[in-house]
Amino acid sequence: MEKLYRIHMGRAKCAVDLGDGSERGEYVGQDYILSRLGRPHRSISLMYCYYPFDKEWPARISETMKDAEVSFQWDYPYDDYFPYGGGIGGSHDNEPFNQMRDVRRHGQDVTLTITMDPHVTDEQLAAIGDDLRTFGRVFLRINHEATGNWFSFNKRATYQEVADFYCRAVRVIKEHAPNVQTVLCIGGIEDINSEEIVMEKEFAQAVRDTDIWSVDKYMALHWGWPYDVAETGGKSHHRLAVRDIYDLTKASYERYKHICGGAEKPMIMSEFNADGDVTGAYEQAEMVKLYCDILDEDKANWFTGFTFYQFRDRGRLGLEIEDPNNPEVGIEQPVMKTYREIINRERFLPEMTQQGELELPVKMRWGSSEDADGIALPLHFDGDPHFCELVFEDDSNLMIELNGRWFYKSPKARTIDLMPAFYENRLGGAADMTLKIFAPPASGENDLSAEDGMYNYCYTLEKLPRVRILTTPVEPSKDR
Repeated sequence: MEKLYRIHMGRAKCAVDLGDGSERGEYVGQDYILSRLGRPHRSISLMYCYYPFDKEWPARISETMKDAEVSFQWDYPYDDYFPYGGGIGGSHDNEPFNQMRDVRRHGQDVTLTITMDPHVTDEQLAAIGDDLRTFGRVFLRINHEATGNWFSFNKRATYQEVADFYCRAVRVIKEHAPNVQTVLCIGGIEDINSEEIVMEKEFAQAVRDTDIWSVDKYMALHWGWPYDVAETGGKSHHRLAVRDIYDLTKASYERYKHICGGAEKPMIMSEFNADGDVTGAYEQAEMVKLYCDILDEDKANWFTGFTFYQFRDRGRLGLEIEDPNNPEVGIEQPVMKTYREIINRERFLPEMTQQGELELPVKMRWGSSEDADGIALPLHFDGDPHFCELVFEDDSNLMIELNGRWFYKSPKARTIDLMPAFYENRLGGAADMTLKIFAPPASGENDLSAEDGMYNYCYTLEKLPRVRILTTPVEPSKDR
């Protein structure tokens, strides 16, 4: 390692985010997800609800009413997401805050979805904003799929009231947490022959007030899960053509832009998948691939990201299916291999820009998963390694990339084995490579007492790790 360089991590042409936990599955820790997928995401989506005026609150509704006769997922008094444990009278020892810390330690931002009673007060909204101040850039999706009729908030207010509440929530929360970026998720254009988005009159101001535009588009979905089985001719599922989904999403973007007088904002798909209950496992993978192929072929720079829903699912909407014998075990689906290939395409990788030469100690800055300054170490390999590892003497919290594979180093870890970077991508000869290191916050939270601490976390690396590379076994074979 003769030289050390600064490297900047910026935005991908199209960001990839991942859903982790919902009414259909439990949260899976980021160590496991990173080991399975080999790279971090821009953001991890967590799904919660907030109905503080209900007598059952703050219990998870399906648990407190487990003996109730329910024939549809959303027939409970309020939405069956995990209860939001913050707000007035809450605690940051509750969820989602431990999960948010886990996500951010692993070099990813948080997308927090909260469905909430549209009658919550400004004081309650302000408390939510205060909860989020230390978590850097947070994508906040409030009352998603708001032009639908299934969530509890739509049963408690008119669509105009739901839209007005969104604007009020955006205003109050951002006053207390300017680090938050709000995501409006509504139906958009649902008929390609329509000139207007669904309920445009009601939601036009919300389109203007939000930071990010979004739609949820499932190319196939069995919404009757888990209370019936999708069968041919059934009424609780659908399947659409992939190109139609793409065209509807693009038309939604164009109409959002029109509502804003031609101004552009980021356009994402906050929930994206094809339901294996409808397509089967093989065609699920094919449909996901086809949509991403279209993004590549059309050079769709208007489309800035999607969230794959989700990592592990009790149904067939996951990269893994939850083992019915043990919820802590996932069963990989064919779409996992497809997804790994997609997220390593150039369009979906963060931009890396190598900058000037550095000397130790090095101050590294973490703004977000799309704005971070780290270090780059040139490495030389005489051949395919048999051993490649980093040995640390400090309590740094780091994300490390080599040969396209990412690794996490926690403050307690001392040796990081980098050999998985070569198991499926062997060198086949001598090679020069670059080791990249970034330092997201070790606690998962920013220090608000630091200068610009709401937006940036800084860490000073005093000493480089020792790099151990061997291109032969420790002892030669006795069988040759």
